[in-house]
Amino acid sequence: MATLAPSVLLSGFGRALVQKGVLKQSEAEQIQTSANAGGLSFVSQLIAAGKMNAAGAAEFAANTFGLPLLDLTSFDLSQIAPEWLDIKLISARRAVPLVRRGNRLFVAMSDPTFLQALEEFRFKTNLVAEPLVVEDDKLSKVIARLTEQNDKSLSNLVGTDDIELNMSGGEPTSIEDTSDVDDAPVVKYIQKILLDAINAGVSDIHFEPYEKFYRIRYRLDGVLMDMAQPPLALKDKISSRIKVISRLDIAEKRVPQDGRMKLEISKTKSIDFRVSTLPTLYGEKIVMRILDSSSAMVGIDALGYDPDQKKILMEAIARPYGMILVTGPTGSGKTVSLYSCLNLLNKPGINICTAEDPAEINLPGINQVNVNDKAGLTFAAALKSFLRQDPDIVMVGEIRDLETGEIAIKAAQTGHLVLSTLHTNDAPGTITRLMNMGIAPFNVASSVHLITAQRLGRKLCVVCKRPSPLPIETLLTAGYSEAECDGSWTPYEAVGCDACKGTGYKGRVGIYEVMPISEDMERIILRSGTQLEIEHQARKEGVRSLRHSGLIKVKSGLTSLAEIEAVTNI
Repeated sequence: MATLAPSVLLSGFGRALVQKGVLKQSEAEQIQTSANAGGLSFVSQLIAAGKMNAAGAAEFAANTFGLPLLDLTSFDLSQIAPEWLDIKLISARRAVPLVRRGNRLFVAMSDPTFLQALEEFRFKTNLVAEPLVVEDDKLSKVIARLTEQNDKSLSNLVGTDDIELNMSGGEPTSIEDTSDVDDAPVVKYIQKILLDAINAGVSDIHFEPYEKFYRIRYRLDGVLMDMAQPPLALKDKISSRIKVISRLDIAEKRVPQDGRMKLEISKTKSIDFRVSTLPTLYGEKIVMRILDSSSAMVGIDALGYDPDQKKILMEAIARPYGMILVTGPTGSGKTVSLYSCLNLLNKPGINICTAEDPAEINLPGINQVNVNDKAGLTFAAALKSFLRQDPDIVMVGEIRDLETGEIAIKAAQTGHLVLSTLHTNDAPGTITRLMNMGIAPFNVASSVHLITAQRLGRKLCVVCKRPSPLPIETLLTAGYSEAECDGSWTPYEAVGCDACKGTGYKGRVGIYEVMPISEDMERIILRSGTQLEIEHQARKEGVRSLRHSGLIKVKSGLTSLAEIEAVTNI
């Protein structure tokens, strides 16, 4: 098990448990660290770790902090004023505003010490927010129910087959700018699809035409699932509407097209979408990638790095020059990891330039460039230009060829910190991939300082997950050592409930292999050593493989062994 950082900032709930003698300081710090890594609240992780049940945690909070305890199952959710139902805020802060009394707003919370949530509701409603203690599992069910109730039914938005969509309104820059078709059911339907996807935390939306049906699928937590099957007669109207607001050519249906669009959530909040069309046998398939800049603001702690891995990463990005590479397949979270690092480095005294295809996350203070191969603006051309722009830090979306790799290497050798991605299966394989591209081993050894391989695994739903003891033989086969199979912990399995839509999983957590390039590794690289030699040296130096990092997540109760076996290799 990874060693805890010397000091962990405990939540108020955690400190109270320690002061009352319910938990040891070390236990509370372990729970807080796991909660931070998994993006959970302290109370949720406390319950997941089996230290208290939901009812016990609620009773402790009510007695310790002198707050009223409410049974949420007896509360009529229809009493909640619609203007308070900010689903994104409710889900993110795990707090539900219930009722107003004078200038006071009573908010249901399982962790009443989470003052930031109360402050945000005070700011939103201009009322004094006061906590009511509720059980964590019941709170999860209420949040899930409110999210569902927030969605309008499909039947209200699409009813008849004689829908006419007026395409004469020009090319708006956002979905709200719809000129004279604001009341068209197709426009409302697309709005609903997008809002549902955002509320559910979806990463991609697929609009797929077939011979006898038309379906829409969401990719949630890395898994595609059916969402709706609108009438087949609407497929052309839906694709035309999406292409108009994405500034694509609606008359061109023979070749793929790429565009962008924006959905205005509020005056201060908007979500960008990357839109890709593909001609198929029965019409155009459209895939929309949701680009939420707030995903880069979650911080390093929420990405799932173990404490020792985080320490190595922070030391690497603090260096003034050198190259940091993040590897993994498409959809493994490489962009979010890079931008989380850039967000930490983004200071007034630092000049940061990025070249991407395309720029998915917009961060103020960073000079972002979209590469355009047709216009001659390749990664290599952008990099050459960057080096004349007095940069301190350069981020390259992907090293695809020898020219880009060599320029990035030279930048890392001449006083710049270079961050980039590469498509390889693991960290040791990245070195051989660079050399196979044609980059000289001495250039790789002198410039690359850190390689991180990563995957995204689904987190178990904290509401319904249950212990699932496994035979020692199964654990040993999965990769645990005999010492780790001492019976001191129990793996959990997915069950399925309303809160997780029956999947047993909710949210994802990063699984990492963080490999710093040591002097011994440099010697192996200089003599053009094999991937197996580099991997053997990495394990000798204590670098955990993706599988081993995933097994630690299983041991802490964040995910299941089945999920780790699915996303990692031995």
